[in-house]
Amino acid sequence: MMSRAASLRLGIVAIALVALEVACRSGAISDKVLVAPSRMVIAMAELLASGELLPDLEQTFSAVGIALCASVAGGVAAGLALHAMPVVRHALEPYLGAYYAIPHFAFYPLLVVMFGLGVMPLVLLASLFSMVVVIAATLTGLDRVPRVLLKTALLYRMTPWQSFWSIRLPAALPHLLSGVKLAVSYCFIAVIGGEFIMSTSGVGHQIALAYDNFQGARMYGLIVLVLLITVTTNMLLYGYERLAARRRGA
Repeated sequence: MMSRAASLRLGIVAIALVALEVACRSGAISDKVLVAPSRMVIAMAELLASGELLPDLEQTFSAVGIALCASVAGGVAAGLALHAMPVVRHALEPYLGAYYAIPHFAFYPLLVVMFGLGVMPLVLLASLFSMVVVIAATLTGLDRVPRVLLKTALLYRMTPWQSFWSIRLPAALPHLLSGVKLAVSYCFIAVIGGEFIMSTSGVGHQIALAYDNFQGARMYGLIVLVLLITVTTNMLLYGYERLAARRRGA
């Protein structure tokens, strides 16, 4: 059964979509600025049915998947290392806090020069953009492991690996999943933004091409497709997070 909060969210979204549809259909919003939501969905369905986007979708989502795996693996490993070295962590924390003030997309042309117009620059850009949020989530989760659980590990004389796998990781998992959810969004932003700026293929390139050719319905249809995939992925992670929380409480 759907919760009241979920029902309220869906209701707000539905009202906003209906209002936008009416505004676009009545001419209150020019179709040169924004097309009706129904036209966006139709354009998205036509693009998917035609099959012309398959190579672009394959490039974009493979780059996002590789970057996400790299950022999660690297972020968790870096978070564990920093948590085990308080002096190094204290020295680096100001830089981690200011990390997202760096204009990461400014490095994309340099990455293209180094690695060419392929998937590699996109993967590197997305990994750099999303890894720090996973590091921060890992540190937060490890900091908040209940001390009674750590004492239990000492009582049972667990090895560091047993303690991490059986106690620290399950206790830190909610915070880690929050970091992964943000990393998903950041990876999509970085990959599609990179394709939009300088790429010869990919969903971002197709969005830029539609924008340059004044194909509003096609452009918004692609944007809706990306939004649906991103939201679905985050909702699946959110559902797993709630399931894990219920199991811990059982």
